[in-house]
Amino acid sequence: MTSAVVYEKSGHVARITLSRPAVLNAMNLAMHEQLAEIWDDFEHDDDMWVAVLSGAGDRAFCVGQDLKELERRTREGTAEPSTFGSRGKPGWPRLTERFRMAKPVVARVHGYALGGGFELALACDVIVAAEHAEFGLPEARMGLIAGAGGVFRLTRQAPLRVALGHLMTGRRMSTARAYELGLVNSVVPAEELDTCVDGWVEDILRCAPLAVRAVKEAALTSVDLPLEQAFATRYVWEERRMHSDDAAEGPRSFVDKRTPRWQGR
Repeated sequence: MTSAVVYEKSGHVARITLSRPAVLNAMNLAMHEQLAEIWDDFEHDDDMWVAVLSGAGDRAFCVGQDLKELERRTREGTAEPSTFGSRGKPGWPRLTERFRMAKPVVARVHGYALGGGFELALACDVIVAAEHAEFGLPEARMGLIAGAGGVFRLTRQAPLRVALGHLMTGRRMSTARAYELGLVNSVVPAEELDTCVDGWVEDILRCAPLAVRAVKEAALTSVDLPLEQAFATRYVWEERRMHSDDAAEGPRSFVDKRTPRWQGR
C-alpha cells in the first residue's frame, strides 16, 4: 500500500510530506495514524532539530479532513459525532494537540491550506507560503467546526473580529492577507518556495537547538501569563539549556572567533 506520508531525515532536518496529491492531500485515518508515528519519532530522535511539513504536488498543502471517508463512515454508522480534539481517535495526539513539543516545525505551504490543512499550518512555528496559496476554515459551511484548533488558534493569532469573520463565513484568505495579519512569516513566488524554506531552516540550525526549544516553550507557555508570573515560571527546556554544554559553547565560540559547534546537550 502506498504511504500517505513521506518521512525523510537528512542531517538534523526531518521532512514530512503529506502524500495524497490526487485528493489534494486530504487527511484520512490512515494518514493520521502514520503521522502520529512520525511525530513520535521526530520528537524522540535527538539528531532531529527541526521539521519541515509540506504537501505533495503543486495544488495543495492540505485541504483538511477526507470528507468522502467521513461521509462513508457516517453512512455505515462507524463515525461517532465529533467535537474539539482527536483524543480517542486514530493518530492522537495529532500535531495540533502536541502542546509540549518544543522542537520547531516549519510549514511549507504551496496551494490550498483549507480546513484541517490550515489548522496544521497554524500549529507550526514558521509558515512559508507561495504567493498563490489560499487559506481558509470552511467547516461551518458543511455543518462542521474547526475542531483541530482552528477556532482557538486563529482567534489567538489574528485580530478577534477578523478571525470570527473567517470562522463564521468560511471565507478564504489570500497569502498576502495572511502575511498582512502576521499569520505567515514569508511569501515568495512558487519557484522560490524551497529556497526560502531552506533559508529559514538554515537560520534555525545556526542557533543552539536547546535554546530554540527553550524559546518556543517559554513563549507559548507564557503568552497568556502576567509578565511577573512569566518571569517566575520554570520551563523544562530552559532548565536543560541553562545547564547545557551548548550554553558554554556559544560565548566560547564568540571569544575564539569561530562558528559554534552545537551538540544539543
